[in-house]
Amino acid sequence: MTHPEQPNTEPQDEELQENKYLRRIRSFVLREGRLTKGQQRSLDLFWPTMGLEHQATPYDMKAVFGREADLVLEIGFGMGKSLVQMAKAAPDKDFIGIEVHKPGVGACLGEAETEGVKNLRVFEHDAIEILNDSIADNSLSTVQLFFPDPWHKKRHHKRRIVQAEFARLLRRKLKIGGVFHMATDWENYAEHMLEVMKVAEGYSNLSETNDYVPRPDHRPLTKFENRGVNLGHGVWDLMFKKVD
Repeated sequence: MTHPEQPNTEPQDEELQENKYLRRIRSFVLREGRLTKGQQRSLDLFWPTMGLEHQATPYDMKAVFGREADLVLEIGFGMGKSLVQMAKAAPDKDFIGIEVHKPGVGACLGEAETEGVKNLRVFEHDAIEILNDSIADNSLSTVQLFFPDPWHKKRHHKRRIVQAEFARLLRRKLKIGGVFHMATDWENYAEHMLEVMKVAEGYSNLSETNDYVPRPDHRPLTKFENRGVNLGHGVWDLMFKKVD
């Protein structure tokens, strides 16, 4: 993510003001790596059928997938291995991944083809713009945000994607009963997420203790996470349901 500018203070429609502010926030820091031959091949071969382009109007996901099903959207899927695993394990659901790093997109497409996954589509674009422009309101069953950039230095905390404005944006996109699922291995960021979401209107914490939830079975344990757990590092999952 880049450092968000301050919003224009001139009076205007509240939703328009919020959208303008969110468009300045980036859901990533671009650290583009070099594509391998395999990743480039996957992009060339599979993007035409699995790739989605940013557009100014919401997609008809029933037309995109050829059916009507619960829709899961993941922001920042990295190399895509766990996203493909989740899509393969839940063939009754449709999955959308958003990632800005081309090597990760290529790797995800190749993995999906290898695993025979057909219920997955991907964007290579900024998540905030995709959510604002290309995803219909009240359409998502789940939004997943796993291990986002923690911006661990205190002076950089304002760059974290989980902010009040972001929670309001997701509330518009989620169906009633839809869930915003976050995970992080930075305790301070987990506390920040919890603080933001506790006061966000229209959500209910699914934690029995009103804080964190155990890792659900549907979220795969990544190699990175498993290594951290073996070293004694903590991981925190948060799940908040849209209730109105």
